[in-house]
Amino acid sequence: MRVRAFDPQDEPAWDQLVAGSLCGTLLHTRRFLSYHRQRFHDLSLCVYDDSDLVAVFPAAADPTEAGCVTSHPGATYGGIVHDGRLRGALMIEAVQGVCRYYKDLGLSRIRYRAIPRIYQRAPVDDDLYALFRAGAHRYRCDLSAVVDLGNRLGPSRRRRRCLRTALARGVLVREDPTRLGEFWTLLEENLLRRHQVRPVHTLEEIQLLLSRFPGQIRLIIALTAEQIIGGVVLFETPTALHSQYICASELGHSAHALDAVLEHCIATGTNASLRWFSMGTSNECDGTVLNDTLYRFKTEFGAGGVVHEFYQIDLR
Repeated sequence: MRVRAFDPQDEPAWDQLVAGSLCGTLLHTRRFLSYHRQRFHDLSLCVYDDSDLVAVFPAAADPTEAGCVTSHPGATYGGIVHDGRLRGALMIEAVQGVCRYYKDLGLSRIRYRAIPRIYQRAPVDDDLYALFRAGAHRYRCDLSAVVDLGNRLGPSRRRRRCLRTALARGVLVREDPTRLGEFWTLLEENLLRRHQVRPVHTLEEIQLLLSRFPGQIRLIIALTAEQIIGGVVLFETPTALHSQYICASELGHSAHALDAVLEHCIATGTNASLRWFSMGTSNECDGTVLNDTLYRFKTEFGAGGVVHEFYQIDLR
């Protein structure tokens, strides 16, 4: 097993491997990661078995801690993405090779954001076992709400009632990427008013990503009299729809627009024969605080809990 640094010339082979992997999504591709290449110092790796590229590890220098490399901070999750050959002992060897490479660079720590199971096309938790063997410990755990589209739990009476209210008030739901700018203004105002934060992506960045991933990054909006009162930006993977951004205006909240939007998303995922609909995590303070009100709202759509796991390896 041979490990070396990613080179921009590797991009076609990298994205081809991700497309054919058992656990890769658009977030692992160089087309996605390169949209903010100036923001992070890339430390991604390519893993070879003889001359064959068998795995990639999207990573960058941790912007908050010197001497630390982390699963790429430009993506929600990272992990080792492979073509199915890194099973058991081979995955252990690959993780050991990754550790040696970064240690030889003089780095002291690896932070590894595992790929949640809902994005796996087949079980590939071999990396978690290899991390255990490498002495890793879990330093963070987030909780996301996920609907199993093939075995959905029943939505609550409150959600059914709110959906009826939304429909009675004439809330219309449709997919319309041309209105991304209007939605983004609403999203920025909503996040600033409620949480004093801004979206991770700028409008220009999300427009660039939408142009690179048509059909995989989608905008679903709720309307009354052609005015956007709520919506969601979806990332589509081979197994799941993930709601990357959700928001509603004050009018949207009173009309229960998000109930209509999220039911539309669930139906969209079901009709596309996807397995999961993820409404994202509901954590604060590095996972130590659960926004239970938000989490309860999400689970009332018939969702269960799926964890996002974060591991750390001390290289010293």
